[in-house]
Amino acid sequence: MSKISKAAKAVKKLDTGNVIRAIVRSGQATPGPPLGPILGQPDRTYDLKIGQPTVSYFLKQAAGIAKGAGKTGHETAGMVSVRAVYEIAQVKAQDDCFKMRDASLETVVKCIVGSARSLGIQVVNDLSADEYKVFLEQREEKLKADAEAAAPATSEAASGKKK
Repeated sequence: MSKISKAAKAVKKLDTGNVIRAIVRSGQATPGPPLGPILGQPDRTYDLKIGQPTVSYFLKQAAGIAKGAGKTGHETAGMVSVRAVYEIAQVKAQDDCFKMRDASLETVVKCIVGSARSLGIQVVNDLSADEYKVFLEQREEKLKADAEAAAPATSEAASGKKK
């Protein structure tokens, strides 16, 4: 993979006049690619503002999952309470992207609920720890069963290619 394609995957940039907004994974904020060329100012000066983590990060942490659903709309990856969504909204409302749009807390909550839906995370009114623990155990068993069912198909496809 070339350096350019790696940089394109690692950095998402939006140039709005003199402001450059970039999302960079930890450990990749180096003077070289991917962040260095974006900051390539003629006088080599810039102001760096570090923002909040993404909404998907907060939702996955609140749901206690590593990644979202593979088939959004067909499976539930996790659940979060309305209270957790409201807490995330209070944190994200302080972000520059919502402040620039002068977004109300209701708008931020709707955005977070949409992100949860796209991750396969269900938003529920009340969530007890015991019920959620049972849900996560059942989901883990289902994922293992799906992986075991997919393993023979994968091995057959691999053996078919070798012949």
